[in-house]
Amino acid sequence: MERMGAGARGGGGLSWSPLALLRDAVLSQKAREKELRSLVSNLPFEGLGKSKQPNRFFKPNAIKTNKYTPLFFIPMNLYEQFHRLANVYFVGLAILNFIPVVNAFQPEVALIPICVIMFLTALKDGWEDFRRYQSDKKLNNMPCLIYTKHYIERRWKDVRVGDFVKVVCNETVPADLLLLHTSDPNNVCHIETSNLDGETNLKQRNNDVFEPESFNCTVVCEKPNNNLNHFKCFVEKPDKEKTGAGIESLLLRGCTVRNTEHAIGFVVYAGHETKSMLNNNGPRYKRSKLERRLNVDVFFCVLLLFIMCLIGSLGHYLWLKNLSDVPSFLVSDSKGHLDSPSLSSFYMFFTMIILLQILIPISLYVSVELVKIGQIFFILTDVDLYDEETDSQVQCRSLNITEDLGQIEYIFSDKTGTLTENKMVFRRCSIMGKDYPHKENGKDLSHFIHTFKNAVTQFQKVILYYRNSNRVICCCLRKLSPLVVIAFLHHQETQVIPDEKLLQQISRSERSSSGISDPYMDFFLALAICNSVVVSMATTQRQRVIHLHTPIRLTTLWRAFLPKQNGSSTSAHKRSDDANGVQPRALDTVTLSARPAAASGDVCYEAESPDEAALVYAAKTYGFTLLARTPNSVTVRVPSGEELVFEVLDTLAFDSNRKRMSVLVRHPITGEYVLYTKGADYAIMELLGTPYAGDGQQKKIAADTQYHLDCYAKDGLRTLSEQHISFIWAYGREELMMASAVQLETELTLLGATGIEDRLQESVPDTITALREAGIKVWVLTGDKPETALNIGYACRLMEEGDLVTCVSILDCTLEEVRRYHEDPRNVDTTQKISLMIDGDTLAIALSPDLQDRFLDLAKRCRSVLCCRVTPLQKSRVVKLVRDKLKVMTLAVGDGANDVNMIQVADVGIGISGQEGMQAVMASDFAITRFKHLKKLLLVHGHWCHTRLANMIIYFFYKNAAYVNLLFWYQFYCGFSGTAMIDYWLMIFFNLFFTSTPPIMFGIMDKDVSAEMLMGVPELYRTGQGSGEYNFRTFWISMLDAFYQSLVCFFVPYLAYQGSDVDIFTFGTPLNTSSLFIILLHLGIEIKSWTVVHWIIMLGSVALYFIVTLAYSAICVTCNPPSNPYWILQNQMADPMFYLICIISTVVALLPRYTFYVLKNSIAPSPLIQAKHLDRMEPSVRDMWMKEWRSLRGGTEVKESRLSTPPSPTLETSVDFYPGFGDAASFVGEDMSLNVIGD
Repeated sequence: MERMGAGARGGGGLSWSPLALLRDAVLSQKAREKELRSLVSNLPFEGLGKSKQPNRFFKPNAIKTNKYTPLFFIPMNLYEQFHRLANVYFVGLAILNFIPVVNAFQPEVALIPICVIMFLTALKDGWEDFRRYQSDKKLNNMPCLIYTKHYIERRWKDVRVGDFVKVVCNETVPADLLLLHTSDPNNVCHIETSNLDGETNLKQRNNDVFEPESFNCTVVCEKPNNNLNHFKCFVEKPDKEKTGAGIESLLLRGCTVRNTEHAIGFVVYAGHETKSMLNNNGPRYKRSKLERRLNVDVFFCVLLLFIMCLIGSLGHYLWLKNLSDVPSFLVSDSKGHLDSPSLSSFYMFFTMIILLQILIPISLYVSVELVKIGQIFFILTDVDLYDEETDSQVQCRSLNITEDLGQIEYIFSDKTGTLTENKMVFRRCSIMGKDYPHKENGKDLSHFIHTFKNAVTQFQKVILYYRNSNRVICCCLRKLSPLVVIAFLHHQETQVIPDEKLLQQISRSERSSSGISDPYMDFFLALAICNSVVVSMATTQRQRVIHLHTPIRLTTLWRAFLPKQNGSSTSAHKRSDDANGVQPRALDTVTLSARPAAASGDVCYEAESPDEAALVYAAKTYGFTLLARTPNSVTVRVPSGEELVFEVLDTLAFDSNRKRMSVLVRHPITGEYVLYTKGADYAIMELLGTPYAGDGQQKKIAADTQYHLDCYAKDGLRTLSEQHISFIWAYGREELMMASAVQLETELTLLGATGIEDRLQESVPDTITALREAGIKVWVLTGDKPETALNIGYACRLMEEGDLVTCVSILDCTLEEVRRYHEDPRNVDTTQKISLMIDGDTLAIALSPDLQDRFLDLAKRCRSVLCCRVTPLQKSRVVKLVRDKLKVMTLAVGDGANDVNMIQVADVGIGISGQEGMQAVMASDFAITRFKHLKKLLLVHGHWCHTRLANMIIYFFYKNAAYVNLLFWYQFYCGFSGTAMIDYWLMIFFNLFFTSTPPIMFGIMDKDVSAEMLMGVPELYRTGQGSGEYNFRTFWISMLDAFYQSLVCFFVPYLAYQGSDVDIFTFGTPLNTSSLFIILLHLGIEIKSWTVVHWIIMLGSVALYFIVTLAYSAICVTCNPPSNPYWILQNQMADPMFYLICIISTVVALLPRYTFYVLKNSIAPSPLIQAKHLDRMEPSVRDMWMKEWRSLRGGTEVKESRLSTPPSPTLETSVDFYPGFGDAASFVGEDMSLNVIGD
């Protein structure tokens, strides 16, 4: 193809005068701010100058997400960095050091620390920005086809508003395009929006047909916005005729064209004005609880620094006032005058700030970022958080709240797709009041999978296949069997084993005179028609495709291990299929290849939700096969083989308020207008016609159907009702389209109901049990009906077996019962064995301002809470209420778009990449694939991240305080003159190099307890809840310890050299060396698990100190006149006094801390210390003790504020139990409905 540059399109004639540029900028801004935009084709203006282009005011398609350019990187990055107050503070001190009357160091030397920190930060920012630049460059240079008399291959950056762009199958849309023409006869284009919202199901787009050559219309559209589901536009023809278009006619940038040979569109938005770019807000920033605590302690350090500087200033004033004469070292100015003591003390205040500035840890923030990166690396590389079936791992989308994972106190979880698989299996249905149980459908497959795997392992054959002429051996056991099992499980989700009686009923209905108008036929027509399922050929199916290089057919093997039906059901099934035209659903052949095998003309379905797909596959099982769907028609093949084309007049889409969906069609046989409606049972039953209110047969059908629905709900099935209404009136199409949803969805005829099973995910009960043992309260917020939610609550162990107490006398009644239970002396040391269940209507009342406090008082006394029939807004309100009122750390986990608000409101949001798209993942801080992964993410990684970072921050404050206090104590012996007894360069190296790496490795790699122990004893997680490891007490204890150690480190050398004539650096060198040993050995006491890396870093820091100091002392002759450190350390190392001082100072300084730890861990060891002792045992013995430790919680439930005592061989576990509360009475009222589970 011909390639053309962007310059060939714009032509010449562009004025570059400043006035013209300013005018164009103003006009462009005005054009972009208009509520409506008028766009025309660029074809008539091709080759003209830019000033004559009609769409020149709108942004080009090239994108730029990087912030910097090579020319302006330094000033822009400095501007960004100076937004941090800490950087402004240290730069200000460095500048202050250039003032002669207040300087404490050489001015140039004072700039080194902040320059190093800002340089490292600039390198990090530059590298990240360079990666964004490379990504932009790759995207801007992607090829696309643009029409200029014929289609020419150009780059995405060349696309302009007003161009015609052609996108072929499996290509990505380069800009927001108004669809004009497709290769499909119905002008339908299928797109996949997974790059935007994560949904992998196909969506249809359509519009009136236009050809680029004859397109002389004006496109009027709204100004750009970030709403992916809304678009307003109309096309005005030369004769002023207007054709409307909406979101169904817009191809969004980033979408992929599927199942369509090609599509042609008109560019309406380009570049940064496209909806996808307007939704690209970059990473979300959250401040962790530990970071907020860190800022408070930095303020305390500033206050402490102010006090120390004030003491220094006051001391300098008193020292000058007490001088009898002027000493020779006080130099006067050129006029021979000396500053007054008060003025000198004022100057000395600023000098002391410069001298003691490292009390504020300048490198702490950079170190915290490095530690978090290391922690995220360990989370991402944890194989236990990897899901083999989806080939995905945990995602860390928010990089700065990893430590919050270790402090969670409340978890709010969705049910469908979060606790359950969201892989729907059609289990039961009720038609015209008669139940059809489908007993053989959806049986447990665990026995089959186990048997099949064992059978595969018996094959001794090795499968060989070739890749690039290189032979690769693939073992049957390790490669083949998992793929086959996954394929079989996917087949089970779509497979429905028909009910024999229902098959016979459909056969009779088909042979009857009423034919297609029979209610049984209408029921399955409703299943096939009333949905948004997109039909595609099997060869284009993209989800769950197993990729092998050579197809492997397994025919005989599958037949041998398929689950058999009892009795004669198999033969009856076959006879029914043959007699009624129902296609058999047995899995005779499975093909594992890049393209799944399918019979000629077979179809597959792309559904927006798994339950829609389950209903369509159920209809297909009984012979009602959805063959095609266009914007104006639906084609269904009925059991007789006849294909019926229903004209679609209107579709009333499902929404969270109506809780139902309706499709208005014209029946191809009768010509009647029929409205098929499906939805939640409570939303459908109220729409029944007048006959259902009487005493006839229809009322009995409704009552029987409701009874079946209640039974389905008690079995934990998802329920839907199916209804229809026929319009025989002579309404035209326009009148029907104008009728509102409320007017249409009335006086409906009940057809039946369905029950769909949504199985629990693997290990959900164990995970919830472990989380509760960890002191975390679990709330489940779901939109399901109470019976279904309650069943799932028991199944996942959210609730224990007990009596259900219904209290509807406002909150006071239930709250009083719960209070009496807890005030009973026999329940003082027991955990709450009460669970609360509340529906959406009651919750709406409980969330009112005057009832919030009483609702929370009740909820916090319950072990778990189950909220059913709640809306997405209520979910977020509940999370916000608990977070703000109780001041606790909250975590929300969900998998769908209805969970986004809840995820964003919580302190930590976790999305599950399930069957409902990726909206929850895109809004989350962390993303996992299974609910069970939450256990290790919190109990192990959350605990480690919090304890590591908390201890590292405390150590950083201690380290800086201990070192800076050495300078402070020296001021008492130098007249508070701001003099330092350590060389300035060595002081800088001490914090930047000698003691910087060990705490970072401590924060990344320290491990107080093994992962096995943390998983085996979830109770250990409670140590991080509340204030956790890093709190007011631990901070000030460390600061007091720093003051003590600095006193020892200073006065041991001082007393040793007292009365001698050593110079200032000879005194400061052993003091500096002692402080290094004390600070590093202090860290050694804090390290819980030593590794080779720890040893290398610690010994390397000591070696680096001596190497650098020896080299510096050897080469620095006149570095710091008048005193110089030349050969100081060499002389010191030849003096035994040096070694004696270092040993005594180190031992005396660390002895109190070491003694305290020894006594504490021996007399009253914490649960973590005891768990560490168990870690050292043999695995079998350790597992036995862990089981006994956990068993204590089964017999002796302890308060959540305590940790249970670890097991001992003689420990008894009996405890009195109060049984009376479980028999509480039920109350009846009209205002509220609170359901309480009590043991």
